[in-house]
Formats: sequence, structure tokens, C-alpha cells
Amino acid sequence: MNNEISIKEDRTGNKVDYVIILYVLILGIISIASIYVAVEHDSSSTNLTSAILSQLIWYFLGFVFAFIIMHFDSQQLWSLAIYAYGVGILLLILVLFFYSRSYSINTGAKSWFAIGPLSFQPSEVMKPAYILMLAKVVSKHNYNYMLRTTKTDWLLLGKVTLLTLPILLLLKLQHDLGTSLVFMAIFIGVVFVSGITWKIVLPFALIGGSIGTTFLALAVKSPTVLKALGFSTYQFQRITSWLSNSDTNSNAAYQQLQSIKAIGSGQIWGKGFNVSNVYVPVRESDFIFSVIGENFGFVGSALLILIYFFLIYRMIQTVFETKNIFYAYIAIGIIMMLLFHIFENIGANTKLLPLTGIPLPFISQGGSALLSNMIGIGLILSMRFHYKNYMFAGKSDFK
Repeated sequence: MNNEISIKEDRTGNKVDYVIILYVLILGIISIASIYVAVEHDSSSTNLTSAILSQLIWYFLGFVFAFIIMHFDSQQLWSLAIYAYGVGILLLILVLFFYSRSYSINTGAKSWFAIGPLSFQPSEVMKPAYILMLAKVVSKHNYNYMLRTTKTDWLLLGKVTLLTLPILLLLKLQHDLGTSLVFMAIFIGVVFVSGITWKIVLPFALIGGSIGTTFLALAVKSPTVLKALGFSTYQFQRITSWLSNSDTNSNAAYQQLQSIKAIGSGQIWGKGFNVSNVYVPVRESDFIFSVIGENFGFVGSALLILIYFFLIYRMIQTVFETKNIFYAYIAIGIIMMLLFHIFENIGANTKLLPLTGIPLPFISQGGSALLSNMIGIGLILSMRFHYKNYMFAGKSDFK
């Protein structure tokens, strides 16, 4: 028996999942239209043609990456996982020394490379790499310990925690709390479906909830404590502006209040395409949902959420059809990544959640985030393109 994963093929021919591609294309059209409205009406510093062209180029590159990754089967992805994770960690370290000074001044985070007009956020590349490695570790552990005990569950939790901590530490050094929350969402999603007993999961969930509540309380009552712990002023100012309706001094509070006005002004059917009467700063990125709400109202916003629902449902359906354990954990990670982005972005636009700088998947302007999402799409497309079932033969298959 060789040291690769033994797989029995059940193939009826390579299949491209055009349904998923269709949903992404629809989101792409919404993205271009929304960026057009946002930049034309609310941005005096961004060139309209450059903004549209840039997004089109990133979409093209994203589809190229998705097409390439689609041709990697589960064996190849399994082998590449450790290398992708290692490259991701290396990039997160390098950005601490070679980060863009101008982006750091504007965002407060040391998380961007910049070469001339081009900018790149390595943490976005780390997301799919982390998902791949997490899926490999969990599926390998669960095969090696088919007889589950509390001891083996603790061992699995320790493995995935050790895999996650270096990323969270590096993001902490970059002052990028929003991206850290995305990784935590992926971690939680995979752990919940990994089979770890609730006797372990529930206490950790309670501890996590307590820490979150304490953080909110300190942000409001004792911000100096958070400063002493290394948090930046702008991070807890976003919390206080979210909790307070009267605090309009911070940029985050002003953006959220303007976003609510724009969405509310759209009412049920919206004002119509390319109509914008409410100014929202930097609308083309984190507040792109306010464009949709103002132009197409509640109906248009609901239809957008419905498209996301169909996309994620199709991903889940693909996992059940392929019946591949490794792919299943990959899909859970990608779905959790997308769900967190969707809920957090829309929640921030409507002030149901604090602002964290999380973009709306496939719609917000930004190359790094779009590329990360398209890599995730490529991994999902690979599942149907390589229609195979796991047939594990022995522990040597997981070396």
C-alpha cells in the first residue's frame, strides 16, 4: 500500500458546476453596478473608470484561479495543504516588516503589501490555505481515531488550536481584529462538525461568550484596559459608536448612520438604479450594501440575500453528492468564511453589528478578498469536477 490516500473512482466524466458559476456571475454583475453607483456619487478621490476596470480585472484573475484550482483533485489538495499553510504563515510574517505605511495610517492595521498602485492583503490568501490544512488535520485525526473518546477529542482540539494560534497571533500584531474574527468563525464551524463531544465544546463556547461580553464591557467602561492589552483606539471606538446612537464624532459612527439613512430611504422598492441622495464615505468597499438598499430597497436587498442562500445551499448539496470527507471539511470552512462575511457586513451596514472592516463577498471593491473568495469557489468546483469517493485502506494512507 502506498502512502497516498487510496481512492476508488466513481466517475461519470468531469463535470463543471455551472450553477455555482452562474450565481457568482450574478453577484459579479451586482458588484460592477453597485461600485459604479458608489464611485460616481460618493467618491471624489477614486476614478470611476479605474475602479470598474480594476474590479473586472480582479474578477478575471479570480476565475482563472478558480479554473486552475478546480483541476486539482483531493489527492493533490491534500498534498498541497501543508505548503499552502506554510506560505500563508510566511506572508503574514513578512507583512509585519514590509507593510504599506499609507494603508496603516488610513486603516490602523499593518496588513497590506503595496507596490505602486497595487495592494495585497496576505491574510486573504491565508484563509483558503488555513481551511485546507484544517480539513486535512481533522479528517486525518478522525480516521486514525475512529473509536472516539474524550481523550482523543481533547487531542483533536489541541491540534486545531495549535494550527490556529500562530495566525491569530500574527493578525494581532497586525492590529487586524476583523480578519481574526473570520478565522475564528472558520475554526468554530469546523470544530462543531468534527465530532468533538459537547462536554468539551459547550464549556469553551461559554468561555468564549464570556470573553466577548467582557470585551464589550471594557470597550465602553474601561477602554484604557484594552489599550494596555494592545488594542488600538479605533477598535474599541467602533464598539462604543455601535452601542451609542448619539456618538457621531467617530468616522465609524458617521458611516453607519449614513448607511442606515441610505438603506432606509430605499424603502420597499428602492429609488431606482444610479440614484443616490445620501452620502456614505468609502461606500464602494465595506458599505456597498447601502447602495443596493438605496437603489433597490427591501426587495432588492432580500433578493441579494436569497442569491447568497442559493449559492451556499448549492455548496452543501455538492458535498452530499461527492461524499468525500476531506472535501466536506473544506466546504464547511468556505461556507463559514462566506457566512461570516455576509452577516457581519450586512449587520454593520444596518448597525446590528459593530463595524469590523469586513467586505461583502463577491460585491465589495477589493482584489485580495475577491481572490480569496474565488479560490474558495475553485475548491468547491473541484468537488464535482473530480467526482470521487473515499475508500480508506489503512493508516498509511494518511501519512
